[in-house]
Amino acid sequence: MPTKTAVKKPAATSRKPRSKYIPGQYVYAFGEAYGLGKPLLGGKGAGLAEMAHIGIRIPDGFTITTEACTLYYDSGRKITKGLEKLIKDGIKALEERTGKTFGKGPKPLLVSVRSGARVSMPGMMDTILNLGLNDETVEALAKQSGKERFAYDCYRRFILMFTNIAKGHPRTEMDKMLDEIKEAKGIKNDFDVEVEDLKVLIKKYKEYYLKTFGEEFPADPKEQLMTAVKAIFRSWDNERANLYRKMNNIPYSWGTAVNVQMMAFGNMNQNSGTGVGFTRQPTDGQNHIFAEYLIEAQGEDVVAGIRTPLHIDALKEQQPKIYNQLVTSAKKLEKHYKDMQ
Repeated sequence: MPTKTAVKKPAATSRKPRSKYIPGQYVYAFGEAYGLGKPLLGGKGAGLAEMAHIGIRIPDGFTITTEACTLYYDSGRKITKGLEKLIKDGIKALEERTGKTFGKGPKPLLVSVRSGARVSMPGMMDTILNLGLNDETVEALAKQSGKERFAYDCYRRFILMFTNIAKGHPRTEMDKMLDEIKEAKGIKNDFDVEVEDLKVLIKKYKEYYLKTFGEEFPADPKEQLMTAVKAIFRSWDNERANLYRKMNNIPYSWGTAVNVQMMAFGNMNQNSGTGVGFTRQPTDGQNHIFAEYLIEAQGEDVVAGIRTPLHIDALKEQQPKIYNQLVTSAKKLEKHYKDMQ
């Protein structure tokens, strides 16, 4: 079983004070977690806390600590009532900070849920995006954004990810359903599927979910969130993760953290996008951002390889203001960490 994480007291420093470690807290907002470190927050959580601290603009959220993972296993692979309350309190505080509501309109709060071990580990659970959508909030999102197709595209993505990742079911059949629609309409790209066809697809997804699991797709966002959190904790003990840890001498006792973060929609319009990159050239260290991105897409589209990404230099030409913001953030990160990121 994962064991409790030892958190060292930080040394005296002239920098802004580090956040205070509180035994049994288990949930920390990004802005309240500076300096608590990777053993407690995981790699992603620690990075988000650092970025919030140095003033880089990131979507707000909170980290469920590695100690919560330990508690999950110590409690017979269950989320205790106390931990569940802390997670719900984290969502409530996020609602208050963002002015959005989890599970309701007119401004629905949607989140991503990501695993975050202290070191990168293939085999761990992937990301779930757009969590919090249901038949009510998708309409609120459509009305708020003025883009019905965008809202239903988020909804179909969420159902697919939740089924595949949170429930651990292969996505093959659901991918076939989308391919059949594209073939019938004579289109190649997902972003060309019209909103009415997306609604039909969502209905098919839900029918498939009911047939597969014997229950309706969960409409309650809090149930969606707890299911996703448990799936991340379980992924720490799956076969691939255990094999990877054994091969790389990673202790089982470390556990994994969970990051819950407000959605930033890369698929909203032509001024939105998603990408991955480094603060400089990773091969020779040349001081020039190295990255690839997609316009009107979400993160899964980049890693799935369903579209050819653009080089970051194209962004400099197309969206110079956004490019300059990235350059500024890259400089902040390198100054803070004193290394390429």
